[in-house]
Amino acid sequence: MMTITEVSKKYDITADTLRYYERIGLIPPVPRTKGGVRNYDEDSCRWIEMMKCLRKAGVQIEALIEYVALYKQGDSTLDARKAILVEQRSQLVDRMEDMRASLERLDDKIERYENGLMKTEKLLNK
Repeated sequence: MMTITEVSKKYDITADTLRYYERIGLIPPVPRTKGGVRNYDEDSCRWIEMMKCLRKAGVQIEALIEYVALYKQGDSTLDARKAILVEQRSQLVDRMEDMRASLERLDDKIERYENGLMKTEKLLNK
């Protein structure tokens, strides 16, 4: 069991963000002590890891909230949850392809500058 401060440090995510994720349903409710203090267990930490990973990948918060809501409904939603993940994966692959194309274009542009500068320097050194 870990406090919100410990979880915040471990996953490099602010305590405010952790509270927000719980409030909007991005992670299931975190167990609490008798005094009402959040007491993150292994399951809560797995959810945080997964949500952090998916958010870094650009998965929309709305899709993740829907995923968690379906999870709470139980095994009858397995196909719907998988469909969300498959769709989000497809969108990620598309974004990665766009980024790859942009990177290639930038590399080409940089190479043109380098070749142009090299020619200019050769002319100046003659």
